[in-house]
Amino acid sequence: MRKMGDLLLRGWDYFAQNILTQPAFLIGFIVLIGYVLLKKPLYECVAGFLKATVGYLILTVGSGGLVNNFRPILVGLKERFQLDAMVTDPYFGQNAVTAGIEETFGRTFGDTMLLLLIAFIFNILLVRFKKYTKLRAVFTTGNVQVQQAATAFWLLLFCFPDLGRIEVLLIMGLILGCYWAVGSNLTVGICQDLTEGAGFAIAHQQMFGVYMFARLSERFKKNGKNKKLEDIELPGFLSIFNENMVSTSILMLVFFGIILVVLGQDYLIEAGFMMENQSFLFYILQTSLMFAVYLAILQLGVRTFVSELTESFQGISNTILPGAVPGIDIAATFGFGSPNAVTIGFLFGALGQFLMILLLIAIKSPTIVIAGFIPLFFDNAAIAVFANNRGGIKAACIFPFISGIVQIIGSALIATWVGLSQYGGYLGMFDWATVWPFFTVLMKFLGYVGIVAVVLILLAIPQIQYRHNPEGYFLIVDDYDSYVKKREKGLTGKTA
Repeated sequence: MRKMGDLLLRGWDYFAQNILTQPAFLIGFIVLIGYVLLKKPLYECVAGFLKATVGYLILTVGSGGLVNNFRPILVGLKERFQLDAMVTDPYFGQNAVTAGIEETFGRTFGDTMLLLLIAFIFNILLVRFKKYTKLRAVFTTGNVQVQQAATAFWLLLFCFPDLGRIEVLLIMGLILGCYWAVGSNLTVGICQDLTEGAGFAIAHQQMFGVYMFARLSERFKKNGKNKKLEDIELPGFLSIFNENMVSTSILMLVFFGIILVVLGQDYLIEAGFMMENQSFLFYILQTSLMFAVYLAILQLGVRTFVSELTESFQGISNTILPGAVPGIDIAATFGFGSPNAVTIGFLFGALGQFLMILLLIAIKSPTIVIAGFIPLFFDNAAIAVFANNRGGIKAACIFPFISGIVQIIGSALIATWVGLSQYGGYLGMFDWATVWPFFTVLMKFLGYVGIVAVVLILLAIPQIQYRHNPEGYFLIVDDYDSYVKKREKGLTGKTA
């Protein structure tokens, strides 16, 4: 019996290490299972697996390129001005927990995969019983799950430092599983509207934030209409900005150019970002244009795998999880709506973050924050995509700016309070600068009652969503075209 248990544990560990926490292979695996359940021929199953996996890998090349392309700026701002600061970045946050967990709480974060198993099971069960829970989305972004597990592990131990190993795993698994299910479920309606029924939700670090700003954006409509970025047709020489790749290149040339000039050629050479015989002008030009290149690669990846995932997941939703949709990486939304919204969101989010960082320096905050590229770009670009889709240009500019401010101040406050700032990093994404600090306050000051309160608050959210639009809530997933027709006739609510 013990050998059987060890064998199962090793099997799970292998699956978790190589598939569950590797989103490209997890998406490919889901597509494969979906096509098998749809009784597709074997060659179509294999082709779907390969196309979905390759598409997601293309997306990660674009995402990784964007992060690496921006690295000289973030490193330079920190080193050039001698800022001893905490970096808001999921990987810095995960490393901070790893570095400090034993010293602070006498624990090691060695149960990550077990935690993922428990939380993932909770997520699946909540969706399986959607008739009662009203939850429709399965969180499938494995690398994000690991990052969140690390930070949640620290926050829970900060509130309950004497909890035993089993209790930590079960409580944290329950809370994370609820957060994954509820957060992804929040975005089902707005994603269906954005993508015109592509059949996926967001599974990332800003699900509550994206939903909140998407709904607030509706207030920018005048007489039921709004002017979107894609509706603008600029005259004369300004017409070059009508082309997304050109506008992105020019805007990023200005943005990158100003910061790189401030950092200076000498610093960039000394830090190894530039070669001594390299032209400073063409270094700036290449750095700026590569942003547009990686963004185009990312969008190609989205187009490659989303259609396969949408079709194949019908096999899973028809058999194992009726009426469910997969929650996938936030970057998948960049292939829909206005391409310029991504750049606008990044720029206005960066403006908000940089202004708040300067304020922290000015008031001599005990924690100075350096903006990580992942919260800087992925949170705010996605917020702009949804804000533009539902509220137009003004919403696409204002809400990423507000998000940038909130990301910095929220991360500085929570990381200082729980002691993570001293280890140099915090996750820093929107939900983890707002929603999770709120959860931490409840658990710290209410104890175990706080845990119950957090779970009940999370599980109440889909119930409220359902009551707001009972006619269209499940229909928007089951039959999007029928949902649209009923909505046009006023037979359903505006958002499910």
